[in-house]
Amino acid sequence: MKPLHELTATEAAAAIAGGTLTSEALVAACLERITAREERVGAWQYLDAEQALAQARARDRSPARGPLHGVPVGIKDLIDTADMPTTYGSPIYAKHQPAWDAACVALLRAAGAVIMGKTVTTEFAMFTPGKTANPHNPAHTPGGSSSGSAAAVADNMVPLALGTQTAGSIIRPASFCGVVGYKPTHGQFPVAGIKALSQTLDTLGGMARSVSDMALLRAAFVGGATHLQALPQPPRIGLCHTQQGAPAMPATQQALETAARQLAAAGAQVREMELPAEFDRLVAAQETVQVFEGARCCAYELTRHRPQLSQKLLDLLAPAEHISYAAYAEALAVAETCRGQLQAVFSEHDALLVPSAPGEAPAGLDATGNPVFNRLWTLLHTPAVTLPGLTGPHGLPVGIQVIGPLGMDERLLAIAAWMHPCLG
Repeated sequence: MKPLHELTATEAAAAIAGGTLTSEALVAACLERITAREERVGAWQYLDAEQALAQARARDRSPARGPLHGVPVGIKDLIDTADMPTTYGSPIYAKHQPAWDAACVALLRAAGAVIMGKTVTTEFAMFTPGKTANPHNPAHTPGGSSSGSAAAVADNMVPLALGTQTAGSIIRPASFCGVVGYKPTHGQFPVAGIKALSQTLDTLGGMARSVSDMALLRAAFVGGATHLQALPQPPRIGLCHTQQGAPAMPATQQALETAARQLAAAGAQVREMELPAEFDRLVAAQETVQVFEGARCCAYELTRHRPQLSQKLLDLLAPAEHISYAAYAEALAVAETCRGQLQAVFSEHDALLVPSAPGEAPAGLDATGNPVFNRLWTLLHTPAVTLPGLTGPHGLPVGIQVIGPLGMDERLLAIAAWMHPCLG
């Protein structure tokens, strides 16, 4: 039998609902795993074992409240919690205690979840890392900004965790840590109560060890089915060898080619395709939007607490001084033009297969890796899933990213669930 801390959220929810598992036993097993591994991995910013167990006992005493009843969930420390500190990855907020739950946390509680604790985020969900290491090799980055969530799920500390993405902060760390990452269509999941960086880009999503877990997360946030529909036939997949300003490393190129062969062998129609030429402008457009909006969302910190900000953050936002509103508006216009071409892109494909990251997780903990292969999809607002199962030359995970049409999240998740077992 699988150890309790290795259960997926779907498996755990079913066992709790069926009376063969208690939430207290599951949370206790996860806490035991955290005790054994946290010093090495550093996934948690805040964790109170007794608080987590008290929630679990309360769930065991009450009727099922929703699709995640009794299941522990990690919350990125960018997301407000009424009963736990929220630091946003910054010393400015080291002692900050919100008076409220973010909308997503309130919905998780209503769905019966146990709020396990707060996972490490980079500074304001940008590029200055926290303490987290990659659980597969602690000398390598876990990625960011949702570093703690990706590492906690990958290391079997918790079956499900929340992340956010403005450039590549869900897909990239999920790829580096070897877990499933899901960024929904922009705006589908509520962002109220999450520290803002960009109103155009910020997207709430999740990390888990199975695609089916994302159906439970969607059910908690937007309603709908708690399970994914089986595909009536294998999907049509467009294999996209886009450069996007930086070539993929051999590990990623090989992962894409291997995945394409395995999916074709399973019955998928896999065809190479190219994105429209206009899409070449999207990476630069995303950077313009993120910096322009980011400097304004961080105006309080930049004007009142500048000495407590990292130099890396200051350098990242400095170009905002030289970005005119006209240039920002042009970047938004490029995105809108390209969104208008998505219907043609998906006319012959159910999903696109693209890189999740340039390669394996880079060595060192002073950076979180390059989000270049995520920027355009975040700006386009399309749903995205990264799937684990492949490895690079150093034995570290290399994910593949699956992109779907706007608003077709349940269809994309069904496709990803069909694809995942094919990857070995």
